[in-house]
Amino acid sequence: MEKELKQDPINIVKVVLFGPESSGKTTLSRHLARYYHTVWAPEFAREYLQEKWNNERKTCEKEDLLPIAIGQMKLENSLAKKADKILICDTDLLETKVYSEEFYGGFVDERLNEAASENQYDLYLLTYIDTPWEEDDLRDRPELRLEMFNAFEKSLIDNNRPYILLKGDKETRLRNATEVIDKIIASKNDLHSFSDSLQDVDLHFMHQNTNDFGSPFEYKKTEKRS
Repeated sequence: MEKELKQDPINIVKVVLFGPESSGKTTLSRHLARYYHTVWAPEFAREYLQEKWNNERKTCEKEDLLPIAIGQMKLENSLAKKADKILICDTDLLETKVYSEEFYGGFVDERLNEAASENQYDLYLLTYIDTPWEEDDLRDRPELRLEMFNAFEKSLIDNNRPYILLKGDKETRLRNATEVIDKIIASKNDLHSFSDSLQDVDLHFMHQNTNDFGSPFEYKKTEKRS
């Protein structure tokens, strides 16, 4: 597998938000990062494709998928070093593979296919489509939400990935997710920790304000959990 598509080794818990567009993944990513006082890896494709739309008035093409995958892994590997025991990932390469298959007649670049199979995560949070559809420049096919959801769940099953299904409002999703994640964290030893001091945790939050691509990401500071 190409190095730029490979996960850097680090002893942290990695959780992936997984599911179709407008199903609450980014909202839950932010909430989980706040809950665990850690960082989250945003979806690189959003900025990449928004810039493409702004400059060319073009949406995603299959030639974009490999650069998106490379950008996503660079982002994930960078933020993993700043994570406190757990990294929340708004997407992964398996999700990119599902979009490739569904939007481009089954086409998947072999390098993407290999990386999606090799990279591993501790838990996938499959988000159901019981959230309102929010239209923007990039989202399309709202009438195929159930079909896309089924494709995502099938991918998790076919690739033998550990996952739970999340439905309901934000509070219910957060509660159900953290119940499972807490057990995973408790089962691990010597997880990479940014700091146990509140002062350093406050400094740690500053890293989330700008990613390695110079893009700002909103992050609201919260009190440390007891």
